[in-house]
Order: sequence, then C-alpha cells, then structure tokens
Amino acid sequence: MDQKIAWPAKSREFRNHHFDSTVWNDFRFRDDDIVIATYAKSGTTWMQQIVAQLVFDGDPDIDVAQRSPWLDLRYPSKGLKLLTLEAQTHRRFIKTHLPIDALVFSPKAKYLYIGRDGRDVVWSMYNHHANATQQWYDNLNKTPGLVGPPIERPTADIHQYWHEWMAGDGHPWWPFWENVRGWWAARHLPNVMFVHFVDLKRDMAGEIRRIADFLDIPVDGPQWETILHHCSFDWMKQNAARHVGGGGDWLAGGAETFINKGVNGRWADTLTAGDVAEYEARARAELGEDCARWLKEGGAIG
Repeated sequence: MDQKIAWPAKSREFRNHHFDSTVWNDFRFRDDDIVIATYAKSGTTWMQQIVAQLVFDGDPDIDVAQRSPWLDLRYPSKGLKLLTLEAQTHRRFIKTHLPIDALVFSPKAKYLYIGRDGRDVVWSMYNHHANATQQWYDNLNKTPGLVGPPIERPTADIHQYWHEWMAGDGHPWWPFWENVRGWWAARHLPNVMFVHFVDLKRDMAGEIRRIADFLDIPVDGPQWETILHHCSFDWMKQNAARHVGGGGDWLAGGAETFINKGVNGRWADTLTAGDVAEYEARARAELGEDCARWLKEGGAIG
C-alpha cells in the first residue's frame, strides 16, 4: 500500500467499566487480520457471523463468540485473549467498540465499520442493559482494574434512558459521536470498508458479496446459499448461543434475548417530534451533513 497515506495513529488510552484499550499495545497483527468495528448494537454480531461464514465457507457449527473475541473488553483478561488469538491458525476476525484513535491501526489488516442510527442503537442497548443479570454487573464492576464509575442498572423508563444517553453522550456506556466521527474520517482508506445496518437489511446478499470482495474471499461456490441462510436473522436467533459470549447466560432469557428483534424504528412510538428534531440537529452538528445522512439512511458514502 502507498506509504504516503496518513494512517490513523493511537493517541490515547480508553478505559471504563467495559474497556481496556491497552490490550492493543501488545496485540501482534497478521497481515490478513480482519477487525470488525462498531459503536455497539449496530450490527456487530451480525457482521461477525457474516465474516465467520465467509472465512469458514458456510460451516454451521462455528462458535463465533469464541472465534471472534471482543479484544478491548475488560474480561476475560487481556493476557488470555492475546494467547487465544495467537493460537488461532485460521484467518482472524476481531471485534472492537473503541474509537479509532484508541486502538493500534495496522495498514495491512482489513477494517469493517458498521453504522446504525443512534436512536436504533439506544433501543437495542436498552434491551441489553435491562435484561442483564447480576453476573454481568459483577463481571464488569468487580473485575480488577476498573477505571471510573461502575455501570448500574438502568431506569425502567426508556424515554428517560434516551434523554440520559443524549445528555451524557452515550451515558452510561461511552461517547457515541466521537466514535462515528473518528471512523468516518478514515472511510476512504484502502483497507477500511463502511457497511450500514439498513443496507444489510435491505440487500443482505448484495452487501455480503461486497464484503467478500473487500476481504478477497471468493463466494461463487456451492456454499453461497448456505452462507446466506446462516446469516439470516431467523437462523441466528435459533442458534443464538453460538454468537453470544458465555452462551448468553448473563442475560435474562439467555442468548435469544441478545439477538432480540433486528428491526429499526422502535423509538418512533416513544420519542416526541421535539426529541427527533433535537437528535437530528445534534447529528448534523457533531458529524456534518454527509455523515449524519449516512448514519440515518445508509447508502453511498460521501
């Protein structure tokens, strides 16, 4: 690749109840690594399944949660995750929710960034947060090395939850706008591809072909229809335990609660016209017109 390209550089560490970005400092890249990056609740698990199916040629028995760890999550320990990834002999695909300036960026890896409207993100986040068990809270809050306040149980009022998320820029999780904005700035790099949740819903087969081309994985064989079937929402819901760490036992209702509805627009019955206007104005101010449009609608990248 062109050595004159200004590659993203790590400029800070990011730590909270979920994150320990220092793990990237010790991660040893391979030239064909794939990094799946999102803010969270934007289609991460779906993209992990798509990549797994492409890498493993439609194998239905792949335990995606084990094969594709969330590298910067505080548990299990970073040492264990690094050893696990070092031992993998297949093409690796790694999950991150970090902003781009808090991880180490490799010019030779491939990066898939998945976007989703912030309103849909919050509604999916709430399902995750409200259904978490005490084990989930203990894993986050009692694992040594916590920086900052612990994460607490959410309000029962999702409208209040929305206002807290907006006022606190992603509260109680992590900042939303900087995550999208930072990755957006890297969208034209030759090893970065943007995918939108809406486009995956609209044309899954077309988007998977586009992803396969980006990853240099041929999809013209007899397994193509099998790959598509295994990436469908219904199949993933029926096989949810393969896609959620610990089999989903840290969620009330198990892994099927994690793979919840896979739909957009649930916020429309709760947010007022004023709420919607405030969010859309904030998106334009934080991201600019082109990025705000893409985040809302998907489609072509500006």
